[in-house]
This record gives sequence, structure tokens and C-alpha cells, in this order.
Amino acid sequence: MVTVAPQVERVQRKVVRVLTCTQALGSASVTIGLAFSTLVAASLSGSDAVGGLAQTAAVAGAALLALPGALLAQRRGRRPALILGYGMGALGAVVAAAAVSFGVWPLLLAGLVLFGGASSANYAARYAATDLAHPRRRARELSRVVWAAMIGAVIGPNLADPAGRAAASLGLPVGAGPFLLAAVVLGVAVLVIQLGLRPDPLVVVQSTRPVEPQHCAGGSGRPGGLRIWGTLGPMARLALVGVMLCHTAMVGLMSMTPVHMNHAGSSLRVVGVVISLHVAAMYAASPLFGWMADRIGRVPVLAVGASLVVAASGVAGMAPSHDAPQLAVGLALLGFGWSAGLVSGSALLTESVPVEDRPAAQGLSDLVMNVGAAIGGAVAGIVVTAWSYAALGLLVGFTALPLLVACLLASLRRPAG
Repeated sequence: MVTVAPQVERVQRKVVRVLTCTQALGSASVTIGLAFSTLVAASLSGSDAVGGLAQTAAVAGAALLALPGALLAQRRGRRPALILGYGMGALGAVVAAAAVSFGVWPLLLAGLVLFGGASSANYAARYAATDLAHPRRRARELSRVVWAAMIGAVIGPNLADPAGRAAASLGLPVGAGPFLLAAVVLGVAVLVIQLGLRPDPLVVVQSTRPVEPQHCAGGSGRPGGLRIWGTLGPMARLALVGVMLCHTAMVGLMSMTPVHMNHAGSSLRVVGVVISLHVAAMYAASPLFGWMADRIGRVPVLAVGASLVVAASGVAGMAPSHDAPQLAVGLALLGFGWSAGLVSGSALLTESVPVEDRPAAQGLSDLVMNVGAAIGGAVAGIVVTAWSYAALGLLVGFTALPLLVACLLASLRRPAG
């Protein structure tokens, strides 16, 4: 049986409090900055196509920073890596505000790439919560940080309009206001990490190397970048692929739902309610899935996530464009599936690699998540344009089915936990 020293438990409680705070701040800043980024980019460029590149640029930035951030964490700890992510996000927000002020849309896209660092730090924060966590509580600790993102996701979009009015009162373009506010919020997140994340949880765990049950496969070396894939065992690969597929399915189906509803003339208010329910489902149930993953096992809950994604694709995909209630149910199921897959998959990946290789494996996971999001959004648009939203639902469901089968087979081959 694994025991955890009382002082480690105290440090872990502090770590989770700090990460919960910064996750809320980081999530708020991301939603503040991205809420109207598409509209601002389209307005500056005069092109809807350029407007569509705005959020793609931020996703690309998060993907680009995932592996460098992981390498920095592996060498120096979580604190410098998180500061890098939030700091790059703050710099990107300032650049974006300047781009809006000068009316230069290519500079706006460049700023949004840097701004993606905030999302990268938010993803990495969930892993920081597992460093000192007791193995039997690892998923729950991770899920608490994921849940905190809901606070920012709810508050952030509502701050964009006041920020724009404040910027206008200072003689700045309205579109610069949200980015300037995001920069300030991210600056606060940097200060909280710098002052509060002491001692650094990853430095502590690397120095003490507590003995704990692991399902490790792979060498004891420290490969970086994409090379870490070659050292991963079956459970780590299942976790990484599971997180990526759930995230890709979520982005693909969610991104095209407003377009589908617009075909029936649904109001922005109705569309907003459906998307809000989806976002709430993504985060609100994460503590429940964390508890389930700790009690019944990571792989069974990953199977639950895959099942929910399959169900969501059927419910939403078969919904007529005017049937907002059915679409809301489908998107809520999709949010639950994403949450179950992210929490259980992240916990499974963490415990399936040696301590010294965890940051590299976690960075690879965040990289493929963001690449999957970019591909999912692009492919979803092509499928809906060429065929239909129902075809997209069918594609998403069939994409998630192999994950469900793999999880069920893995559950039969190993004990829960």
C-alpha cells in the first residue's frame, strides 16, 4: 500500500488551490480574447476566411508550445513551464491589441499564435495537479483543476463587452479592449504561479521518486519531443489516443452545430443556450468522472467517455436543424464524453510512464490534442459543406467506436484501477 507523508499532502493541497485559481484566470483570459477574435479578424481583413483563421491560429500556438513547455518542465519543473505559457499568452494578447489598434490583421494572427500559450498552460496545469497526488486520488485531483476552467468559461465572454467599452473610453478601438484585459488577467496568473507554486511539485516528485504502482513500459531514459512515443507502452498509448480522439470529436461536432442550427434560422440566443449547455457539461461533471476513475479504474471511464461520444454523435447527428432541444441533449452528451475521456485518459497516461518521462509524454498528449482539434474543425467544415451535419455525426461516431472497443478489450485484460 502506498503511503504519502503528511507534509507532501499539505503541499499537494496548496498546489491544487494555486492551480485551481490560475486555471480559472487562464480560462477566463482565453474566452475573453477569443470570444470575438473571429469577428475582429474578419473586420480588419474584410474576409470571412481570414476570420476563420483566428481561432485556428490560437490552437496552432497551443500546439507549438506544448512540447517546448514539456521539455522545460522536465528540466526545471512545472513553475517555469506554466509561467512560459501564461507569459507568452499575455504577450500575444498585447500584440493582438496593438494589431487591432493599427488595423493590421496579419499581426493579429501572429498575436493569436502567441496567445495560444495560455491554452497550452491551462492544459498543462491539469498534469501538475497529479505530481504529488496519492495514486488513489490522482484522477480526482486532476478533475478539480479541469472543473475550475468552468468558472473562467462562464465569466470570460461576459467581460469582453465591458472591456471593449473601457477601451473606447480611452480612445482605443473597441476590439482592443478584450485583448488588453486578457493580458492583465494572464499577468495575474503569472504572479500567482510565481509566488504560490512553491515548492514546485514536479521538482519534489523527481527528487523523492516515491514508490507507487505503475503500469510502466518503456526505458528509463528521457527522450524528448515525438521520440517519447517509441517508449510508451500499450496503456500509455491507449490513454494518449483516447484523449486525442475525444477532444477531436468534441471540437469537430461542436464547431459545426451553430452552422447547422443557422440553416433553420435559429436565433443567436438559442444557439448560445445550446453551446452554453455543452460547455457546462464539459467541466461541471469532471469531479464525478475523476471519482469514478479512482474508484472503478481509468480504462472503464475512458470507455464511458467513448460511449458518450458515440451516443452524442447519434443524438446530435440525427437532429433536424430546427430541433434545438435534441441538439442540446446531443451536445451535452458530447461535453460529458469529452470530460470523461480527458480526466481518465490524462490520469492513465500519467501513471503509465516513469516519473522522469511524464512531462514529455504529457506534452505529446497536449500536442496531439491541439493538432486533433485543428484537423477536427477543418474536416468537420468540409464534411458538412460537401454532405451534411448528419454525415458528420456518422463520421464522429464511427471514429470513436474503435476507442470504445479498445477500452473494453483492455478492461478484460487488466484489473480495474
